[in-house]
Amino acid sequence: MNIQVMPKHMADLIAAGEVVERPASVIKELAENSIDAGATALTIEIKGGGSAYMRVSDNGSGILKEDLPLAFRTHATSKIRSEEDLEHIATLGFRGEALASICAVSRVEVLTLAEGETVGSLYRISGGEEQAFESAGCPKGTTIIVRDLFYNTPARMKFLKRDVTEGNYVAAVVDRIALSHPEVKITFIREGKQVFSTNGDGVLYNAIYAVFGGSFAKSLIPISYELGGVKVSGFISKPLECRANRSMQYFFISGRQVKSVTAMSALENAYKNSIMVGKVPACVMHIDLPAEAVDVNVHPAKTEVRFANEKAVFDAVYFACKNALMEKDTPKEVSFEKKDYLKKQPQPQQQPLAAVTAVHSKPKEDFWQQKSAAAFTNEAEETPKESAPAPKKAETQAADIAQLQTAAAEPPVYRSKRVNIDIDFDEAPASQPPVSPTVQEAPPVAQSEAEAAPAEQVQEKATVEPFEVIGEVFKTYIIVQQGNEVLFIDKHAAHERILFEQLKADAHADPQMLMEPMNVVLSKEDYDAVITNAALLEKSGFIVEDFGAGTCIVRAYPMVLENADMKEVLEETAGYLRQHKKDFESEALDWLYHNVACRAAIKAGNFTSRFEMERFVEKLLSMPDIRYCPHGRPVMIVMSKYQFEKQFGRV
Repeated sequence: MNIQVMPKHMADLIAAGEVVERPASVIKELAENSIDAGATALTIEIKGGGSAYMRVSDNGSGILKEDLPLAFRTHATSKIRSEEDLEHIATLGFRGEALASICAVSRVEVLTLAEGETVGSLYRISGGEEQAFESAGCPKGTTIIVRDLFYNTPARMKFLKRDVTEGNYVAAVVDRIALSHPEVKITFIREGKQVFSTNGDGVLYNAIYAVFGGSFAKSLIPISYELGGVKVSGFISKPLECRANRSMQYFFISGRQVKSVTAMSALENAYKNSIMVGKVPACVMHIDLPAEAVDVNVHPAKTEVRFANEKAVFDAVYFACKNALMEKDTPKEVSFEKKDYLKKQPQPQQQPLAAVTAVHSKPKEDFWQQKSAAAFTNEAEETPKESAPAPKKAETQAADIAQLQTAAAEPPVYRSKRVNIDIDFDEAPASQPPVSPTVQEAPPVAQSEAEAAPAEQVQEKATVEPFEVIGEVFKTYIIVQQGNEVLFIDKHAAHERILFEQLKADAHADPQMLMEPMNVVLSKEDYDAVITNAALLEKSGFIVEDFGAGTCIVRAYPMVLENADMKEVLEETAGYLRQHKKDFESEALDWLYHNVACRAAIKAGNFTSRFEMERFVEKLLSMPDIRYCPHGRPVMIVMSKYQFEKQFGRV
């Protein structure tokens, strides 16, 4: 086999695979070039998820006309001049690969006007080949338009996701750019609509507010610390506002978004003994250290870094977070929202008394404080006779008045349809045994109606042998004697399995609608996973809608999750859907049912009354197929009388 040098075009296509993976990669490289050029305002626009159209405009220093063709050649850069420059890189880009890789797989158009020039330049290049180079009028700065990404490499184009998904990847990159450089005004336009715009005032909190909204920004506390030449600043979440996954952890090293295990470990160590198990803190953290103390020349994407002294970075991050938590994390305050239920009541069509009309015209909030029943009756008597209805007896009037007072004083009771999923744990005195349901004789039904009734509506209750609940140990395991056997039941595992099976059986049951829909802010990757799988979530009992800009609206949830934290549940679900995109729908549904059942099941260590235990054991023993929880743990261990007596040497 003869060895030969690859053509330049083929080499560029191969190199582009390391730098340009999707439209988000293009936006990242172009935006970083704009920031390196000293831009204070940056506009990013995409169409068709970025595959069809991308535009990045800045007001930076621009590119000289004579340097414009050279900028799109491989390894052409203005960032470094010698080997020594690699030891203290202060710019976001420096390899000289981005523009060459982008133009090799797309159609690129550049409009630029550099400082000191009076006329701008227009440069077009397609597939790495120059198409046009001429003078043009344009404002100071650079505008780069990228069209038809991967048009000449269809094998790579088929690996792109839907336009919505690719657009969300781009939005995630823009979020990081806005958070890494709050001093730059970032405007993001998606499919012709402006998604957000930062102030560019250099205040990180304002950038966080613009990107994620007020609910997330208000859950943060500031950090500021310096140790051994490492300066740490930014914001971390309060312990009570921690999340189910690490998708909202953002670390920036000298203005560069990176993935740092050192910083992540230091952050989470600072929260030890302050947050619940399974929760992780969120953060937007800037770490500044001398350029020679960090190596960013590790990977073409420049998201991985190496520290010359990892302990110094760990200590600075740890003490910055620990000090902030000790000084600024205040206890959660209790607040009660006053609701005027009277305003929600519809006005009655017919009034029993003419005076009621006059009374209801007064302010509702202080009516019952100012008027007594006697005064109300006096006003009714003074009403002109022609407008009053037929007179009533004093007893009837008093009854009407009392009924009206009671209706105004008590808020309305909102009732919703319940699905028979929860085990009936109605409290009763411990001394009373469980009462067997009384079977009432149904009225006679015509033969045709009986034949039309579906067979599944007729269910016979499984026969349960007599049992006796002995008690409970460790507030976790219920001890039951049944015949010549002793049963040890793990109440959480058993309850979890019961709920899991009933959720699967009632897969399309009506969910519980929220009176006030809940907004949940997610990272763009998690947000895309939730919106993409909205139909799947609905099958498991969640109704989630797209609110835009990384925010989802939860309108309904499975009825068994009455006391669960919906925000935490959705965050954990989003993380699973993001990490298991290739799972079959049945596998994803099983996980969702399992997650819901685990959260809704009674917890080990919770108090359970004797009546509850008896009802629970009766329910479990009527379902002999339940042997293991969804995790695979046994729900019951059986020990016979013979085994007991054998341990004591009786047999």
